[in-house]
Amino acid sequence: MNSFAIAQPKSFSDASEMLKDKKYSLAVVKAGGIDLIDLLKEGLIAPDVLIDVRRLHGTKELVAASESEVTIDATATLADIASSSAIREAAPVLAQAVEGAASPAVRNSATAAGNLLQRPRCWYFRNEQFNCLKKGGPTCFAIEGENRYHAIFGDGPCHIVHPSNLAPALLVCDATIHLSGAEQPSIPIRYLYHTPDKGVRSESNLSPGAVITHITCKPAKASGFYAIKEKQSFDWPVVAAAVALELNGTVITKAVVCAGAVAPIPWELRNVANALRGVDLADDAALTKACSGAAAGAKPMSENAYKMKLLPVAVKRAVLIAAGRKAEVES
Repeated sequence: MNSFAIAQPKSFSDASEMLKDKKYSLAVVKAGGIDLIDLLKEGLIAPDVLIDVRRLHGTKELVAASESEVTIDATATLADIASSSAIREAAPVLAQAVEGAASPAVRNSATAAGNLLQRPRCWYFRNEQFNCLKKGGPTCFAIEGENRYHAIFGDGPCHIVHPSNLAPALLVCDATIHLSGAEQPSIPIRYLYHTPDKGVRSESNLSPGAVITHITCKPAKASGFYAIKEKQSFDWPVVAAAVALELNGTVITKAVVCAGAVAPIPWELRNVANALRGVDLADDAALTKACSGAAAGAKPMSENAYKMKLLPVAVKRAVLIAAGRKAEVES
């Protein structure tokens, strides 16, 4: 492992200036450092300076919520979000999305911004022995290799799945990512990421030197998240779903639905959202039918067609949780 310096900026603006400083060959932002340590161990990056923003804050409170807005500081930990009663009241999908992520130790260190910007967990990308497309190589090894956990949506050429649980939850809450050092001071989360055909070496649309300071989103009191994992603790989802609803009694008048762990970006399911409109939650058959289209348009690989069966289940359960019927999911 190469040696590197550690810089401690006094503000996010200072951090941004350090990122842009040409005297560094590779400057990398460090907060909780969870993914960074993995990347260093795996030999995927060799920075000459780590810019430590762990003690910086873009907001007065790490997490806050009002009737009109939810605010999450970039350096708020996943544990901060999961344990916030204000978040659970205003936008429960956010707390639910992170409360089961990784282990308690990771949740106590990993930050909101770090979770959004973590690199893919594809085992070919993470293994230094494979010079895959994402690392500048000639091919995506998942196409002919082991692709059980890879994407079923998107046309490649790289078939990663987006690793963040928080991103789909923020998308259904219409979140905005606030930045320092960027040409624009903010970006809607819908435009934070790009598919591999728009640039295979990176995942986000952040300009060089941009640093996330905080996140804002709309309250979504009728919202829910559900992930299906091979083992329900300390594991990555094989599929996940985030849902935000507007209800008139038991009738869904509006829905926003986003899938996770099935595409290179948080994958919005507009067809399911449209199908859910007008569905009475008391009509289980109608609800099942509306959610059954969750995998429409999917292009599974040789070993991951099972995700097409699981995704409608995850979506339906997220809808039930959003509607306050978690007991039915757990029964």
